Amino acid sequence: MTGNPYLDVKPEVAEALAAGKPVVALESTIISHGMPYPQNVETALNVENIIRECGAVPATIAIIGGRLKAGLTAEEIAYFGKKGRAIAKASRRDIAAICARGEDGATTVTTTMMIAHMAGISFFATGGIGGVHRGAETTMDISADLEELANTPVTVVCAGAKAILDLKLTLEYLETHGVPVIGYGTEELPAFYSRHSGLKVDYRMDTPAEIAAAFRAQRQMGLKGGMLVTNPIPEQYAMDDAVINGAIDQAVRESVEQGVKGKEITPFLLARVAELTGGDSLDSNIQLVYNNARLASAIAKAYAETR
Repeated sequence: MTGNPYLDVKPEVAEALAAGKPVVALESTIISHGMPYPQNVETALNVENIIRECGAVPATIAIIGGRLKAGLTAEEIAYFGKKGRAIAKASRRDIAAICARGEDGATTVTTTMMIAHMAGISFFATGGIGGVHRGAETTMDISADLEELANTPVTVVCAGAKAILDLKLTLEYLETHGVPVIGYGTEELPAFYSRHSGLKVDYRMDTPAEIAAAFRAQRQMGLKGGMLVTNPIPEQYAMDDAVINGAIDQAVRESVEQGVKGKEITPFLLARVAELTGGDSLDSNIQLVYNNARLASAIAKAYAETR
């Protein structure tokens, strides 16, 4: 379909793209590194079902045996869930080596965007993007997700950047690189587990059609990069700011004390926050992913209807 010798597009996804139907990409790191088994597999399958119920086609992205996969079978999702953290996280720097070696890779926001774009998929639902880490002024720890948003034309629907990050610096980085940050129904950047950060987004948009029109205009103008749509976690699943911030602060301190760095820091912090909140943060994480899948499907449908 694409001429890419490393890319396999699932037939259901290929048929939908050829017919101009809405398709929504999903990442696989959330399966292998974001949740324990079997909850990870159950959640991944539920997200795919939600997208189908909303009238779109899901395309979970991963690398299996050195092949870039745009769309997984239920068996492949179960395989990823069972192997868990034994599967390497694959960011932009890793993708060529993993494919050349015929290995498996769990796609981050960065590599999910890359593979989705290779396959012709323009919309992607995730939990939260990576960003500028706390203390980045000395560590220079900045997620590749931000650079990918500046370069790859995919609309990413999330609940904001992960709350373990420096949200203000993350917004500054996105602004510098010309990435529009849109708040769905809000002028405030959501803070992943919480609906509030005290920071303003670039634009508030209240309907999926409005977001789809903005993305279409961006593409027709030939502008580089994607768009970031931030979708607040539903009120009933949002966590108390003091509770979640206290857990995050403690997890960050422990990561420094234990010398956790690089690609291991985000899984460490998310797992530790889940422990410190008695699992409440994991429940919130699952619900916000479901919420983002619904919105991404609605945007993809609106875009397809106006082609």
